[in-house]
Amino acid sequence: MNVVDSSGWLEYFAAGKNAKHFAIPLEDPKRLIVPSLCLFEVFKRLLQQKGENCALQGVSVMQHGQIIPLDATLALAAAKLSFSLKLPMADSIILATARLYKAQIWTQDADFKDLPDVKYFAVI
Repeated sequence: MNVVDSSGWLEYFAAGKNAKHFAIPLEDPKRLIVPSLCLFEVFKRLLQQKGENCALQGVSVMQHGQIIPLDATLALAAAKLSFSLKLPMADSIILATARLYKAQIWTQDADFKDLPDVKYFAVI
C-alpha cells in the first residue's frame, strides 16, 4: 500500500520535476491510501492557485484511492507520533495513517526523509 502526501499530489498535478516519481503510486489506485487531511491540503492549495474547478478536479482524482477519515483512534496515534518524533500535526496524521495501513509514504517533505518506509524525493 502507498500514501502520497500532499506535496507529492501537488507536484504530480503541476507536472513538476518530481512528478514522475509520484506517478508510480498515484497511477495504482487499488494500492493507494489517501488520508482525508490530504484532501483538505490539496484542495485548499489548488483553490488558491488555480481556482475551484481545478481544485474539484484534483480531489476527484484523489478519491480514486481509499479515503481514510481522521477518527479518534487515528488522531491519538498521530498525537503520539507528533510528540515522540517532533512532527507537525499534518505530517503526524499522514504518518499515523500510513503506519495503520502498513503503507509506504511518498513525499517531498523533508520532515519525513529519515523515517522508515518513506520514499523521499528532494525538491528540484
